[in-house]
Amino acid sequence: MYVNGKELAVEIDGQGPAVVLVHGLGGTSNFYQVQADALAGGHTVIRVDSAGAGRSANAEGISIESHADDLAAVLDELGIASAGVVGHSMGTLVVRRFAAKYPDRVSALALLGAVREPAEAGRQAQRDRAATLRDKGTAAVAPGVVANALSESTRRDKPEVAAFVRELVMRQDAEGYARNCEALAAAGDPGPVTPSLPLLLITGDEDKVGPPDASTELAEAHGSATVEIVPGIGHWTAVEAAGPVTDHLLKFF
Repeated sequence: MYVNGKELAVEIDGQGPAVVLVHGLGGTSNFYQVQADALAGGHTVIRVDSAGAGRSANAEGISIESHADDLAAVLDELGIASAGVVGHSMGTLVVRRFAAKYPDRVSALALLGAVREPAEAGRQAQRDRAATLRDKGTAAVAPGVVANALSESTRRDKPEVAAFVRELVMRQDAEGYARNCEALAAAGDPGPVTPSLPLLLITGDEDKVGPPDASTELAEAHGSATVEIVPGIGHWTAVEAAGPVTDHLLKFF
């Protein structure tokens, strides 16, 4: 789909109220395959590979803001006024910005592994990762993603999940991945989620990237959010705990 001067890979399945699924840094729309299959039984499920990620083309000026604007443009192209929206990791910043900028376009919001605005050390780490990607490619960063963002039990008991996450990272375009790292390095705080918007937060109790207290803080600021902390998983929420995450999303939407 051609929107905002860029070509984005967009998958659409099912019929019913719309749900948009937004992946995180290093991910693609395939991160949500299990949830998409389940939700498509009663919803129109829209998955977008963000600019510079997965099967979408690279682009200039990639930012949290530009990703949010692209979501609005995709909905415009599809003639959809509003949708439930799910975001993971960096995608939680994107969808929070989308909900703040286009409040009438979001009917409910679910955040998986919600992350905070990066601290300065985190910003520098993303800039360093971008430099590594440009110099050495995705193979230089994939082992660190698997080691640091998956729980120990996932790596031990679900090696197929570790292999899938490695493949997601390895298949990224190195320059597009680098530009998305820089987008995260430049990210600001999208602000609190408006209390009138239904909010679900799901994270792992071993998530070091989007720790449980980040979700709890957002829930407390919201006032009536639901927080689900899944034991034994890390940051790749929807693949480490595919069944529980699917169940929570089906109930929420």
